[in-house]
Amino acid sequence: MIDQQTIAKIMDAAQIVDVVSDFVTLKKRGVNYLGLCPFHNEKTPSFTVSPAKGIFKCFGCGKGGSAVHFVMEHEQLSYVEALRYLAKKYHIEIVEREQTDEEKLAQSERESLFAINDYAAKYFINNLNNTPEGEAVGMSYFRERGFTDETVKKFQLGYSLDEFNAFSKEATASGYNPDLLEKLGLSIRREADNSLFDRFRGRVMFPVHSLSGKVVAFGGRILKKDEKAAKYLNSPESSIYHKSNELYGLYFAKQSIVRQDRCILVEGYTDVISMHQSGIENVVASSGTSLTSPQIRLIRRFTPNVTVIYDGDAAGIQASIRGIDLLLEEGMNVKVLLLPDGQDPDSYAQAHNASDFIDFISNNQVDFIHFKANLLLEEAGKDPIKKASLIGDLAKSVSLISDTIIRSVYVKECAELLDMEEKIFYNTINKLRRAKLKESYRKEPTPQTDSVIPNEEASAETSPTSAVEIEQQIATKYDAEEKNILYFVVRYAEIILYEKNDDEQSRCVKVGEYILAELDSDQIEFQNPLHAAMMNELRQHIDEENFVSSTFFINYPNCNVSALAAELATDKYSESKIFLKHLNDEGNRELQKRKEFGEWLGRAVPRVILELKNSIVLDQLKNARERLKTDASAEAMQKFARLNGIKNKLSKALGERVVIK
Repeated sequence: MIDQQTIAKIMDAAQIVDVVSDFVTLKKRGVNYLGLCPFHNEKTPSFTVSPAKGIFKCFGCGKGGSAVHFVMEHEQLSYVEALRYLAKKYHIEIVEREQTDEEKLAQSERESLFAINDYAAKYFINNLNNTPEGEAVGMSYFRERGFTDETVKKFQLGYSLDEFNAFSKEATASGYNPDLLEKLGLSIRREADNSLFDRFRGRVMFPVHSLSGKVVAFGGRILKKDEKAAKYLNSPESSIYHKSNELYGLYFAKQSIVRQDRCILVEGYTDVISMHQSGIENVVASSGTSLTSPQIRLIRRFTPNVTVIYDGDAAGIQASIRGIDLLLEEGMNVKVLLLPDGQDPDSYAQAHNASDFIDFISNNQVDFIHFKANLLLEEAGKDPIKKASLIGDLAKSVSLISDTIIRSVYVKECAELLDMEEKIFYNTINKLRRAKLKESYRKEPTPQTDSVIPNEEASAETSPTSAVEIEQQIATKYDAEEKNILYFVVRYAEIILYEKNDDEQSRCVKVGEYILAELDSDQIEFQNPLHAAMMNELRQHIDEENFVSSTFFINYPNCNVSALAAELATDKYSESKIFLKHLNDEGNRELQKRKEFGEWLGRAVPRVILELKNSIVLDQLKNARERLKTDASAEAMQKFARLNGIKNKLSKALGERVVIK
């Protein structure tokens, strides 16, 4: 892993304007820079870069953070990969911390496997372009599919010679470990004489890329007629490749998926390639396998919206749509597009330009639930038994939708479509949900390893998730009040709020220390897990000598934290009521030197804490009042009176308002 000293060098060297300008045209506006956001489509610039604070912030889509997080978000890299990207840009040598022998061994093998796959990809490309067999067989096939030279080069397509051990022989002669060639499935060991022969012979080759662009596996399509051989042959699983975790084309599609806020899901390699060539790039393939939860969660990193395209003459549509129930269970918004008879995404993309294809998708994609209902209704016809089965099948899909409001809308529409009472459909759904809940209770509890702030060093393929998305999932009652407190934590935690005398000794109390002490005094913990995690980080680091809260949180490895910190550190934080009228980028440092800033801080910090306490007490008072309707005991009345007294004290304390805008 990269040591902290090297990370600090990278952070110091990475100037936010310089980094962002590689991807976005920026214009100077006062002390900041403005441009069109690269993360969503907009015509009016709302993307701001602050060189003074070293952050970017889009007020349209909400994304924000440091230079490292911009690279993570734009290039869809992990924290470590983004650091390496910036280190290369600024010619900084990466210094790794000392690894254990086990770590070195695992890392060495992993790097060797990637190196072999890289060698294999180049070997297959060379065969395709520079051998008579490759040009006559492999390139001819790609030409027939309508692939241009640019497309073949972009997807690193290749060809494996139709010889017994051509690749294995050359790879071992080049010094690559035969055992690792076998592990990757590029070569197979013959039991008779322990020699290696090639797995992919006489096939055009489709490399499968990881999110960062590394080749993790291959798919090979045979071109000659051979009834004994599989049409497509794929790499076996290895320590760097798990087919249930990969989606073909995602490396090439990720930025377009983010920009379009939609992922198009097709079946095969050539479907993806043809659609890319036609100009539709937000497309990936499950490569003939059933969708898995890890694959869906991979898509969910970039968008919650999925359009699944089915071939017009696909006999297995009904079987396939059962797997799409997983998309609903993972909280995705699913639409389905059925192509005209005899067409698949490959052939349709070859026959139409991007504009026509996009229009066709927009005009013909339908909601998955309606698609499934109409499909099953057509099959059931007037058979009452089949119709009853259809109701159960459809109810199962609707029951998987976690959002109560969306689920209720579908219940109403499905009831109308099936000509039945909503109550009956609701009862069926509720039975299914209760059965699933009961089943989950029976299962043995598993240790919870996920954290709100995961370690980005854990996986080289980790990809950022937006803070906005997380907050939508875990929004709590006191989010506004908690954010107001975090505003002061991010901006001013290390600033001295006042001096305190302890046993005739004077000590300085920082803003962060005061906030923690006040919350602890009433045993208040933030309800939003992201907010609570940031407070926990404050608790651990506030006493460090050179702790600067804004730098710490904005440069934090996790994007959820950095994006929220960037939001709070930006003066256009409109959700809060705590701004001074003249608190801006240019005047902020000067303001801190003046007495009025200290006086304002001394009033504002206690106030935001009082506002949170007041909201909590008002809720408790409401519950106590409801309890009195059914419980007039002395205990209940005493609790109500006590809470009412606290409310009156808080109201009085909040009477003096802070100068705000």
